[in-house]
Amino acid sequence: MSMFSDMPVDVGVIYEGERIRKPDMYVEFGGLDVPAKFELARARSMDEIEDGNVRTVGPDLKELSEGGSYPLGILIEVAGKQIEPDLEGVIERRIHAYCNYVEGLMHLNQRYDIWIRLNKKSFRKGLNSLEILGKILVRLFKSELPIIEKIQVTFITDPPTVEKMLSEARQIYDARDSRARGLKDEEVDSFYGCILCQSFAPTHVCVITPQRYANCGAISWFDGRASARIDPKGPVFRIERGEILDKLRGEFSGVNEAAKEKTLGEVTRVCLYSAFGFPHTSCGCFEATAFYIPEVEGFGIVDRGFVGMTVNGLPFSTMADSTAGGRQIDGFHGLSIEYMRSPKFLQADGGWERIAWIPAKLKERVKDFIPKELVDSIATENDVKNIDELKAFLQGKGHPLVDRWVKAPAEAVAEVTTELPASEVAQLTGLPVTSIGAGGFKIILKDAKITARKLIIRAAEKKG
Repeated sequence: MSMFSDMPVDVGVIYEGERIRKPDMYVEFGGLDVPAKFELARARSMDEIEDGNVRTVGPDLKELSEGGSYPLGILIEVAGKQIEPDLEGVIERRIHAYCNYVEGLMHLNQRYDIWIRLNKKSFRKGLNSLEILGKILVRLFKSELPIIEKIQVTFITDPPTVEKMLSEARQIYDARDSRARGLKDEEVDSFYGCILCQSFAPTHVCVITPQRYANCGAISWFDGRASARIDPKGPVFRIERGEILDKLRGEFSGVNEAAKEKTLGEVTRVCLYSAFGFPHTSCGCFEATAFYIPEVEGFGIVDRGFVGMTVNGLPFSTMADSTAGGRQIDGFHGLSIEYMRSPKFLQADGGWERIAWIPAKLKERVKDFIPKELVDSIATENDVKNIDELKAFLQGKGHPLVDRWVKAPAEAVAEVTTELPASEVAQLTGLPVTSIGAGGFKIILKDAKITARKLIIRAAEKKG
């Protein structure tokens, strides 16, 4: 792009999807090891901000130690005749895309989950100040969203200031989310789709409805409507809801058509309210993932902020790898935390009655939306450490899942008797024909699911 010829690094869509591994990293901001991080967009009046102003509160890039991980806050303030608070979420989500246009810069996730890495090569080429990144963001926002007449960017790296502003940002996020509650999917004739993350997951289309937030947790139905209006050629687009094909599972003809078109035929059916049978795809920016636990016929949920092993012995990162990439994997379901507050939450699978395990901090965040009779019967990492303990906990609490468990009868025997010629037995077993006696051969199965790599057949003893 010619408007970036004065920058020390290239800027363009060709760098979207670039991954920066730790050995190549100069510094990183946020991520799993840094609890204090956020990005926030705010609508301001024209006289409240200075157009093009970029500032850093705290140490700049060149003042940080190579290889370190640091807290970061990004505040984007915009003004214009058409700018209104409803657009804040839309503008905020573009930070992800625009940061990824920068050579040698990787941006993942959103809101309070951001993770940014700068590689050594770009730092040595001259991207050694957050002011440079700020100038790039200013130009991208104003060129791609002409409704922005003024914009200023503030980076916060001072740890106490990041923590203070993160608390304020969370209150703003919560206020936005609560506004979207109450409207039902059946009450609108259109949903919205987002393909912002297709650079990372080519077959992913996020479907945003009144009762199903974007997986990233950053785009509500109202945000989607505003984004499609102000940027008709952008990554967020209108979806005609179409015919309701399956009300319980959340399958709509218009959603299927949109998914097929935007994934070039790779995804042809989507069920919005189920983790089984054409589940909604996931990119990698989801706030949490639901994972099926076959031993208890239920689900666990783990969020990005949970550090440690889940009840089945796997960390969030492994769950995320099993869920992401735009694939439809039965039993793995990327989702936003706001969707967990929706009446449509895993509706076809049993909703909250199907949840067996959840991290304690996440449970506390959504506790008011869990049916009161279920709150104490859903386990956390403080209650159980493995599947056996989980089963005992669920039984002790009388969790509804227990009624789903199949109880085997005390004695159930299936007997199969077959007569095989000695020559066939020899062929199966490798024994010489002369060592095989005559008579039948009996196989007895008792209450078992069997995977056999080897079959051993012995001559049945004659009675009498």
